[in-house]
Amino acid sequence: MTYAVYTTESFDKEVEKLSGGDREIIQKMFFKIKDNPYASNQLRYKNLREKRIREKRVYFLVYDDLRAVLIVAISGKKDQQATINHIINYFDDYKEYLEKLLGKD
Repeated sequence: MTYAVYTTESFDKEVEKLSGGDREIIQKMFFKIKDNPYASNQLRYKNLREKRIREKRVYFLVYDDLRAVLIVAISGKKDQQATINHIINYFDDYKEYLEKLLGKD
């Protein structure tokens, strides 16, 4: 099953700050996630995942019911726990955001 891949505005802003090489790696990662989002590290919940890119970690949420993945954050190891906690606190908001993108509100 192929998944649609979307990003949040805050993720896009963070990616703009990265080097061209890192941005290219992230683009390639999107294609892999599209085909199999579960080929990544599971965090506290089945749908909360991370992929490591050099010293950074990319965090995303997998929604099987919507056949979509929402890339929500990127951070370094130092900010990892704070980033994960933030994502968990805003689970519902992220799903609403994705549903609006998909026109399912």
